[in-house]
Amino acid sequence: MIRMQGRASQLADVVRRELASANEPLNYASVRARVASHTITVTQGEQSRLIDQVWGELTGAGPLQRVLTLPGVTDVLVNGAEEIWLDRGDGLERADLDLGSPAEVRSLAVRLAASAGQRLDDASPTADGQLADGTRLHAVLAPIADGPAVISLRVVRRHPWSLADLVERAMIPREWEELLVALVTAKVGILVSGATGTGKSTLMGALLALLDPAERLIVIEETRELCIDHAHVVTLQARRANAEGAGEVGLSRLVREALRMRPDRIAVGEVRGAELGEMLTAFNTGHEGGIGTIHANAASDVPARLVSLGLIAGVPEPVLIDQAMAALRVVCHVQRTSSGTRHIREIGLLESSEQAGRARLRVDPALSWNGEGEPRRGPAYERLVELLRGGTR
Repeated sequence: MIRMQGRASQLADVVRRELASANEPLNYASVRARVASHTITVTQGEQSRLIDQVWGELTGAGPLQRVLTLPGVTDVLVNGAEEIWLDRGDGLERADLDLGSPAEVRSLAVRLAASAGQRLDDASPTADGQLADGTRLHAVLAPIADGPAVISLRVVRRHPWSLADLVERAMIPREWEELLVALVTAKVGILVSGATGTGKSTLMGALLALLDPAERLIVIEETRELCIDHAHVVTLQARRANAEGAGEVGLSRLVREALRMRPDRIAVGEVRGAELGEMLTAFNTGHEGGIGTIHANAASDVPARLVSLGLIAGVPEPVLIDQAMAALRVVCHVQRTSSGTRHIREIGLLESSEQAGRARLRVDPALSWNGEGEPRRGPAYERLVELLRGGTR
């Protein structure tokens, strides 16, 4: 069992105060020099470990940094001092780590929130932000949480996945690779749906990497998660209000700003509010081939989700249906199996039809796959092929 180094925490506090007092920048060299000056009696190996631990305390996730940097880790979840879980893409597993006392867990959550520019205390018991290295943080304090603090960390991938990588990892059947390339090339509007942690951002990043290098891509996210291998990418990230309630910049505004930045394509990560209306407007103003992600339990649930978000955005259902049909034609639904693996479950066509005198959205399945064996064709497969041939957009 790995235990939190009390000495490293004490040294981190000392170094933090000394750097602030001397008005020195926080960098590895300054931290190494300060730690070395306080550890002249220890062995070189122990001193080196303390330097790395203090650096992690000051700039990373402290004692959690060692599990965050393990190969393949996507999420680290803290439920208590000795209950830490991690996900390497194959489901959750228990981490061999001990964060110390309940007070130390709470202190770690508060420090991480402060590092992300967020307030976390009894008056503001939840925080959602981003650490300096891009790691996404969510923290909840007691008594809202069961325990001193619950910490959720989402690791931002440093190296982008390609479509070929996802085929190799069995997230996409090999038979669909050419089809997905064709959809992006033909500038078909795509909505990637799925539950939390199913790989929506991973798939979206791989699809965006397929764009022509000459195209200017504007990516809009609430919290930066996408890692895209493309020659011309501009990323806009939403900003929360500060402690005084000022300075908020939401996704809706960012979509409007993106239209003034001469985009060839626009991508919006995690559509879940009023920004849906702005996104559909953007996709319908000469910026074909937009891609977005949305939370849904199944591809068939996407229409109802769009309608509900449209109401939040103040877009009447008939108008939303017209805009959605013009901007988005394909739904790629991803899911996580009971074993923890992720894969595309279905590719469907977004369609509209009249029911009881009212227009309704629906998703017709074109292709489906259970993660093993051969994928299946659905009733909308021929229409999907016709779409790629330029029959309807």
